[in-house]
Amino acid sequence: MSRFSRLLFGNRSKKSSDDSVYGSVDKRRLPVHVAVIMDGNGRWAKAKGLPRSAGHRAGVERVRTIIRMSSDIGIKYLTLYAFSTENWKRPKAEVSTLMRLLLEYLRDELSELNEKNVRIKTLGDMSRLPKEVAAEVARATFATKDNTGLTVNMAINYGARQEIVGAVKRAVSEAVDTGEIDEQYVSSLLYTAGQPDPDLMIRTSGEKRLSNYLLYQLAYAEFYFTDTHWPDFDEKQFAIALDDFAKRDRRFGGA
Repeated sequence: MSRFSRLLFGNRSKKSSDDSVYGSVDKRRLPVHVAVIMDGNGRWAKAKGLPRSAGHRAGVERVRTIIRMSSDIGIKYLTLYAFSTENWKRPKAEVSTLMRLLLEYLRDELSELNEKNVRIKTLGDMSRLPKEVAAEVARATFATKDNTGLTVNMAINYGARQEIVGAVKRAVSEAVDTGEIDEQYVSSLLYTAGQPDPDLMIRTSGEKRLSNYLLYQLAYAEFYFTDTHWPDFDEKQFAIALDDFAKRDRRFGGA
């Protein structure tokens, strides 16, 4: 836990927290793939009288928490909505802060990610990222490509409509016969090709919309909304969401 994390969240014992919270998770009914819209950094900061940048930095600390817990309890895929195609509309200073935090996270955490056998993949168009950030993203994905544990998809400069349009363009370029186009083929054209669709989608901070996120992949996902802001979405909150999922009766359109 970093000095910043201790100041904001307290100096809790990680082991005692893990032992009590992890034990409450029903590992027999875990979602294979969890997708998260990490919302509320700005509102969290405002409530504490802090600048938005402090909220984003606190949000990065929470990313560390949720990746560690997902890896430790056996979730296979975790997709995090880190930066949308619409986020470029935010003030330039805020965008710069988000890019800098992404850069810092990848540099600081790569060693631990490898230790935990975590694989980093990206969803989105990396071409618009600042060169230094794009290079660090590429380095992290290459350095972890052979890891076989938790796969963390970082959705960066991602938009679901952009993804679907890109898939259509690729299908046209491949001149595929319409009779060969089925759900499996369409899935193979998406950023998440080869991965199972999310079983559970979590959105923090009280908003109840998808915000152009994984529109195709979330067709049969269970949705979990919480008023908790992302920086406060800790192991206990994650365990509550997983427990809620475990109690769902998933029928996939059947009786």
